[in-house]
Amino acid sequence: MSIKTKLSAIIFGSVLLILGLNLTLNLYAARNNLLTESKNNMKTTAMQIAVSVEQSNYSSNYVQQQIAQNLRLAAILAAGELDPDINNVSNSQLKLLSDKLDVSNISLLVQTDDDIIVAKSSDPAELGLSTKGMGFWYVAFLELFAGQRVSVQQGQTFENFWSGPFEFSTSNPEFIEKWGYYRDPSRNYIIDPYIRSTAVSDYVRIMEPEEIVRRSKEVNPGLLEITGMNPKTFGSESMQPDGTDSVNHKLRNRPIRFGTYIFGNIDEDKTAMMTAIRKEAPVTIDTSALGKRVLKSFIPVALPGNDDYVISVVMDYSVISSVIKEELVSNITTSVLLLIIFFICSYVLSGIVTRPIKAILRKVNDVAKGNYESPLSVASGDELGQLASRINAMTAHLHEHTNELGRALEENRAVKEHLESVINGTSDAIHTVDMEGRITSTNKAFEKLYGWNAADARIKPPYLVPATVQKQEDIRLQELRAGAVLPPVETLRLKRDGSVVEVSVSTSMIRDEEGQPQAFVHVSRDMTERNRIEELLRRSEKLTTVGQLAAGVAHEIRNPLTTLRGFLQLQKEKGILVPLHIELMLSELDRINLIVSEFLILAKPQAVHFQEKDVRHILNDVISLLDSQAHLFGIEFESQLSGKPAIVHCEENQLKQVFINIVKNAIEAMPEGGTITVSQRIEGNSVIIVISDEGEGIPEEMLPKLGEPFFTNKETGTGLGLMVSQRIIHAHKGAMEISSEYGSGAEITIILPVLYNQA
Repeated sequence: MSIKTKLSAIIFGSVLLILGLNLTLNLYAARNNLLTESKNNMKTTAMQIAVSVEQSNYSSNYVQQQIAQNLRLAAILAAGELDPDINNVSNSQLKLLSDKLDVSNISLLVQTDDDIIVAKSSDPAELGLSTKGMGFWYVAFLELFAGQRVSVQQGQTFENFWSGPFEFSTSNPEFIEKWGYYRDPSRNYIIDPYIRSTAVSDYVRIMEPEEIVRRSKEVNPGLLEITGMNPKTFGSESMQPDGTDSVNHKLRNRPIRFGTYIFGNIDEDKTAMMTAIRKEAPVTIDTSALGKRVLKSFIPVALPGNDDYVISVVMDYSVISSVIKEELVSNITTSVLLLIIFFICSYVLSGIVTRPIKAILRKVNDVAKGNYESPLSVASGDELGQLASRINAMTAHLHEHTNELGRALEENRAVKEHLESVINGTSDAIHTVDMEGRITSTNKAFEKLYGWNAADARIKPPYLVPATVQKQEDIRLQELRAGAVLPPVETLRLKRDGSVVEVSVSTSMIRDEEGQPQAFVHVSRDMTERNRIEELLRRSEKLTTVGQLAAGVAHEIRNPLTTLRGFLQLQKEKGILVPLHIELMLSELDRINLIVSEFLILAKPQAVHFQEKDVRHILNDVISLLDSQAHLFGIEFESQLSGKPAIVHCEENQLKQVFINIVKNAIEAMPEGGTITVSQRIEGNSVIIVISDEGEGIPEEMLPKLGEPFFTNKETGTGLGLMVSQRIIHAHKGAMEISSEYGSGAEITIILPVLYNQA
């Protein structure tokens, strides 16, 4: 894609993004405005209905006041014709009296132990009715019987008289009645004249706001439903989904005071209604009902006398959606026209802007092909002009550096050829191995030593490391990855024909600029010839040692033999066996036997089986073995062994012999008792064992002679034990050092190579 196209696309995309954001913000604002307007309309409608209800209540209260006065007058007239004792009044008398006074019926209420009931009535259906469950009505009756002024706020109150509000008849719920209750102190009953007629029912229905609800819905087709809710009984257990209630069905306690309840959800509506009452402000929810998305607004209406209620207004959300849709279509049409205009203008503008860039691109292509001539012409001072100037300068530098790189390439090729000749000419076998274990390069010495070349290794990876030393090799490579620098190690390798070769291998790590491991470089040197020469030297040294030993043995044995010969000649001349001489001769024979035994240990070849052992375990075994003997002399061991494993390649019995010889010498050096300290630590690739005592020590002039055959400061010693110990340590490629200060004890230090350090 060209820069012209990209620039046009960027401008077009930017305009598209701006228009999209503008469209989104406009729609969001329009939606919020419509929602606010709808909420205000619903609130206004509810307030109009509330005003109508309040006016109706005012008119209704006036009518009820007039009817209550008429009922009081009728009750006073009835009291003038009725006996003060209810037992002297009959139902038929009440029937005649109600017709005379032009009221629907007259009932007489008496007080029992726990209730107030209808005892006499012109309407047989009223007889026996209880008033105990009638709430504030029952309170009014009790106050009348007590001769008190009725304190109930609802209804109309006069002296000795109280009239309740319009309400459904208890005995005949089809009618709405108006009651009046009168009692003077001389009577044992309450006179209850009441009016029951269709005129009262029609009046109550006319006073309800149904007509305003209907007209509001006609004016605003978006209004689906208007409902007056009674918060005291709405959502009760007896309320049905359509708003009817079999328990709370009176005018004053029914859940739906006016309107319909079709688009309702009882639980959701009750929560919203209670929230509106608590906040004393309208609450609007966005929900669905009967498969429609609707807005429900709950407006609380506060009335005196704790007769508050809530008006619910339900509006169809499609009214808002249709307006938003029209707004969306209009905005999209305008945006599309603007986008077309901006696209054409951006394409033309991009062509003008990218014209110098095309010239720069042509120059860059020429430079990429190696053509550094014909510099760009700079015609402007803007950023593109500055870029053209810098490209001209860059082209000149590239031309110069290209020539320098050509010369450097020739020099590097010569150096590479020289290094390859040096590497191929060296006698050490060199090969590199990547991190996956594949051989990537070799020299001629490697091919000669192992029989593999790099091409063969890529086809079939060679098996160079024998299984016996694979673990040691893995540990070395792991330490190299960790950053360690390791010295060369003598080990074994396999040739291509399967034969084993002794080599000295030096391994180093190749890392990248970030220090990450990339490959291993192995330098191998054939040690077969050197080891053969060393073996010849060792044999020569052995012959020299044997000669020294033979001379020493001859010298040491000659002395006891001379003694034996002298005693035997003496006993032969005297012809008498002297027991003292016999004991001396047996002692000299034991000394000869001891010298010969020590000599056999040095001279006789022994089968050696080297294994991987932990030096700490060998030292613990020796301490346990000699602990009892040490206690006989009052000697204690102090062990100071490290907590880390110290694995060495050794012959366990030979190392035990060395440690036993040294510890026994320490025990014999402390006849008065003391402490033998056995310590062990790891330093680098070596394990260091130090055995020290608290004896008299060794004179300074005797230290250089220690280890020589038959040199000893013990009366019964042969001087061969220390020599045997030194030979064993040397055979394990270790070293043994003896240090002492006369009068302060002696210290033997043994250094052995660690097979691998488990840090």
